[in-house]
Amino acid sequence: MLFIALRQLWARKRQTILTLLGIMLGAAAYIAFSGILLGFREYLLDQMVNNDAHVRISAKARLVEEKSFDHVFARPNESLFWIVPPSGRKDSQKIDNVQEWIQRLREDSDVEAYAPQLNVTVLFRKGKVTQNGRIMGIIPSLQTRVAQLEKYVLRGTLRELADNGQKIMLGEGLRENLGLRYGDSITVVNSRGDAQQFKVSGSFSIGNRMTDETLAYVSLNTAQSIAGTPGQVSDIAVRLRDVRKSYPKAQQWSNDESAKVQSWEQINASMLDVFQVQDMTRYMMSAIILIVAGFGIYNILSIVISQKKREIAILRSIGYEGTDILTIFMTQGMLLGFAGGVLGVLLGYLICWQLSHVTFSSPMMKTRQTTMMVSFNYLIYVYGFLMALFSTTVASFLPALKAGKMSPIDIIRGQE
Repeated sequence: MLFIALRQLWARKRQTILTLLGIMLGAAAYIAFSGILLGFREYLLDQMVNNDAHVRISAKARLVEEKSFDHVFARPNESLFWIVPPSGRKDSQKIDNVQEWIQRLREDSDVEAYAPQLNVTVLFRKGKVTQNGRIMGIIPSLQTRVAQLEKYVLRGTLRELADNGQKIMLGEGLRENLGLRYGDSITVVNSRGDAQQFKVSGSFSIGNRMTDETLAYVSLNTAQSIAGTPGQVSDIAVRLRDVRKSYPKAQQWSNDESAKVQSWEQINASMLDVFQVQDMTRYMMSAIILIVAGFGIYNILSIVISQKKREIAILRSIGYEGTDILTIFMTQGMLLGFAGGVLGVLLGYLICWQLSHVTFSSPMMKTRQTTMMVSFNYLIYVYGFLMALFSTTVASFLPALKAGKMSPIDIIRGQE
């Protein structure tokens, strides 16, 4: 059976080569497209998981509502009527029971590291040039265990912030926008108008343009001094030993009403929705490739069968059963799918390898060049090969079934 199938394929070299090219290009296109999409996803997941907290504990907003002062101005059986209802927030955004949270995190075996932080909205000023931004106060020795910040540092070290309270590390975009050089002085003004002088000790580039143009790092004590709130902490970044426990752990800690607890999945929910759209796009592309490849195989085998009626009649007359004819043409389809799938996997890998070495300047990466983010996950290549084999096998079945039902008498009568 295999010999007859191979001989028939070899006898029609042009059709066989064109069919192989169609299958190969379809599989290669799927692999290249999936590699780019999944590579970009892996990059974003790395940004979300390794460059930020697995779980973030932050201050809970205490909003002022109409009933917030009922216990102050009214008795239990009385109600207040406001001409202008009160609104706003009761106090600044801070975690009240910081020490209790830290003690809880120390005793939790699932916690690998934690780092208290303080975010302060400020105004950066250099001469007449000003820019709004924010300062994040950190403890460098703890922060580096939670997030991989050091690999984004372009100059200087985070340890310098702890050694000298008057040093600041700026985002590279912020440093360029203010026209600062390393070692220059910069004025930081808080919301009350108090100003402090700092020395630019270094810069970093995370890759997010909005962050690099607005964020600066100082030590936690320095940030508390800028805000005028000693001991205040606005966030606690937590890194777990198993990132898969982020959401359950956040749900468990959310029972404490004193703070807002979110996992990285909850913080980046909108980005995860984008991943679902990407998956739908890949699945639609896979379906299109399957349909196109299937119609190609179906049409080619149908033509071959109509042209090979004489050979089919001879095979049936010398004792070949209908199942044997079915097997011959099914074997042809599977051989085309197997060979096209293997060639498609090789071509897809070469395309992905070439793309992974292409350098370009991304709008999100203002300060440095980057390469195309491509995934080489083996499952992409397995799915690409199976897709080619499956589509050709299914498309071969109907023409092969039709050929298997032909009898010598019907073929002779049809030709007459």
